[in-house]
Amino acid sequence: MFERIKRLFLYFVLYSVVGWLYEVFLEVVIYRWGFSDRGLLFGPYCPVYGVGALLFIFSVYPLIRGKSLKRRLLMLPVVFLLCALTATALELLTSYLCQAVTGSWPWQTYAGYRFNFQARIALSPSIRFGLGGLLFMYILQPLFERLADWLSGKRLNVISFCLAAVMTVDVLATIAAALI
Repeated sequence: MFERIKRLFLYFVLYSVVGWLYEVFLEVVIYRWGFSDRGLLFGPYCPVYGVGALLFIFSVYPLIRGKSLKRRLLMLPVVFLLCALTATALELLTSYLCQAVTGSWPWQTYAGYRFNFQARIALSPSIRFGLGGLLFMYILQPLFERLADWLSGKRLNVISFCLAAVMTVDVLATIAAALI
């Protein structure tokens, strides 16, 4: 049981870093606004991506895990749709949570999208979430599972503990900085 929790925590951290890299890539390369730290915490990670990936792992990944290539390919449209809907629902809930805690949410630029709801969610990002979900479920998750298999045992314990310590300190520092 604890082995499973450590693996899930590792996935959470890895996907949070991938999400941060994606956000920075969008800003620097696509929108050319220049670099800014896209996370709410000090470290290079966006935990909402880790949460979204865990939701994908629990709800969508069982549909394709261990299935034949043909079956996985046939499930592409379903996986895309489920990932898009799951991530969009998470983004909507997160926007309300951020607004309740901080008074706003970081992606209010959605008002500029043609199809949006209260500038909280929009069609274009939802499509990107579906595509990202395909990348997560079909490419990254099998790689991350192999990595976790390689790290099993003592290595996984040490890495999980270190990552948990770093993230705990980061959360506490972020809270302290917000209170000052």
